[in-house]
Amino acid sequence: MDNSGTEVFYIVLLGFVLMLLMGSFIVTMVIVHRQKQLQNQQKLAAVRAEYEKTIINAEKEIRENTLTHVGRELHDNIGQLLSLAKMNLASSKPEKVSEGKSMLNQIIKEVRGLSKSLNLDWVESITLEDFIQNELAKLKSAAFCQTQFEKKGDEIQLDKDKKIILIRTIQECLNNAIKHAQPKSISFHLETRPEHLIICIKDDGVGFDTSQVSNGSGMYNLKNRMLAIEGEFDIQSALGKGTEIKLSLPISNP
Repeated sequence: MDNSGTEVFYIVLLGFVLMLLMGSFIVTMVIVHRQKQLQNQQKLAAVRAEYEKTIINAEKEIRENTLTHVGRELHDNIGQLLSLAKMNLASSKPEKVSEGKSMLNQIIKEVRGLSKSLNLDWVESITLEDFIQNELAKLKSAAFCQTQFEKKGDEIQLDKDKKIILIRTIQECLNNAIKHAQPKSISFHLETRPEHLIICIKDDGVGFDTSQVSNGSGMYNLKNRMLAIEGEFDIQSALGKGTEIKLSLPISNP
């Protein structure tokens, strides 16, 4: 009986110890799981904060770029039209007065267009094709360089936040070409594939050594912006051989 009682005691004790170990294991797993959940939540919050910061910066830069364009148009285009309209309206010749009135209608149209550009709501209504065409038209009107545009595939709908970042990225790529590349020609290729939107921007400018691009450069910021919308940024360039930039953005099929 003593041996039997001792065996029962050890069995019960072993069972109790196993229960404690099992309970400790379960509690540990729960704690680890909760810690991982908390870490994931913190990572998601950090990613979301960075995404929102990227959107805010892109919106700010688009507004600044728009104000610069508006100021240039007011001075170079509308200011000139107003001067011509004033001269024609002051003329005693009926045909000149008629021409002056026609200029006033054109001025009103130009001002309305500029006022709309000050509100970022235009981002939702404009297509990427139209936006790119407008940017190229600015270069052409300024006689900066020759431009080319090619499109393949159907137009797709992007949400406003992604479109804002993409538009600002395109603007910055063009600004870099204008400031540094000294190109004779800039071309755009816009292509919609089954799973990706591809935008290629190519110039025949002076080019540069991409191995010398530092992490603090604008190229690094452009890569981060595309990363924020789950896209990719790739640049190919060489001294004297121009530059080609490829923007790739995943798209979901309806």
